[in-house]
Amino acid sequence: MANIYQSNEPEFTPEKPLNPVQPQPPGQVPQGAPVMPRNPVTEAIQQFGQPNVPGMPEGNNVYCLPIIGQIEGHLQLPPQNKTTKYEHIIPQLVAAEQNSAIEGVLIILNTVGGDVEAGLAIAEMIASVSKPTVALVLGGGHSIGVPIAVSADYTFITETATMTIHPVRLTGLVIGVAESFEYLEKMQDRVVRFVTSHSKISEPDFRKLMLKVGELTRDVGTNVTGEKAVEYGLIDAVGGLGDAIRELNRRIEEKRPEAQQVIQ
Repeated sequence: MANIYQSNEPEFTPEKPLNPVQPQPPGQVPQGAPVMPRNPVTEAIQQFGQPNVPGMPEGNNVYCLPIIGQIEGHLQLPPQNKTTKYEHIIPQLVAAEQNSAIEGVLIILNTVGGDVEAGLAIAEMIASVSKPTVALVLGGGHSIGVPIAVSADYTFITETATMTIHPVRLTGLVIGVAESFEYLEKMQDRVVRFVTSHSKISEPDFRKLMLKVGELTRDVGTNVTGEKAVEYGLIDAVGGLGDAIRELNRRIEEKRPEAQQVIQ
């Protein structure tokens, strides 16, 4: 069959290479400079932290969800900050839930905390996933990272990882009226209820860790390491990546007969 497609672009020759220029925002690329075409795999790595999105697991039945850096919520953080955007995490969880090829979700957590409501939204989404979920705390799972860590079905923490537990704090202007303090208290109660309902720690023990003085400089709260986090009941076990994957595979195997009955 004859090729009916005709292009007005000049034919590429070694003596006269093509040099296409795509429009870019002002100040980013000099006018007339060559621009490399966008690679979908590279964009997926930059936007979501992994090369395969939930729609194309490439034969893998486990979806890895990394939550790294600071949790970015309704306000955009400075570009030099390493962030996890909650508007990226939520669609990934929805896609993982809907994709029948994905049987389990592994959450890798290393965060300093961040936006409280965005962190709670991520935690609620993970807790509502119907497929087996296992979380692994590496390095640290601080502040609002604590609810995210305990939201999975089973949680691991490495021996050297830490978790900082402290009250909810606001940045910027705070109006010193009774309603402002009531709002802070209600937000704090939301965090406490979620953590205590998704872990083995009791509410009095969690509040005691949260309001402890003298351990953190110019602040109240507690910094717990891997074994202490398990001892308090925040995390289920001390372990690493291999332990987390084995536990997730075990839960997937237990879930398969139930899933097959639903399909039939």
